[in-house]
Amino acid sequence: MPKINHFEINADDPLRAKSFYEKVFNWKIEKWEGPLEYWLITAGDEDEPGINGGLQKRENKEDSISTYIGVKSVKETMKKIEENGGIIIKPKSAIPRVGYYAIFRDTEGNRLDLMEEDESAK
Repeated sequence: MPKINHFEINADDPLRAKSFYEKVFNWKIEKWEGPLEYWLITAGDEDEPGINGGLQKRENKEDSISTYIGVKSVKETMKKIEENGGIIIKPKSAIPRVGYYAIFRDTEGNRLDLMEEDESAK
């Protein structure tokens, strides 16, 4: 069955976005050696489940993504997001027997979701 194997974040200011994601999630973001202005995102260790992605300059105002980012603590990550210029648009909320999530906008206006797994969530 096909799986999502890459995500792409569009940014008005790619270097500002790079700084944001490196500080909040400790992602490794490196300039691609190809012919386009593009950064490759390594979002965790290779032995961890999940996908890696890319960062590029936004070409159209409506270019955006939405994806869940797994975190150990939604509350702690929300704090880091706000400290680094992001905005929380939906605070920590429970999904019963699944975990907690929140929705935020990064420094580029992209909407993303946080997910903290916790089967005891009510």
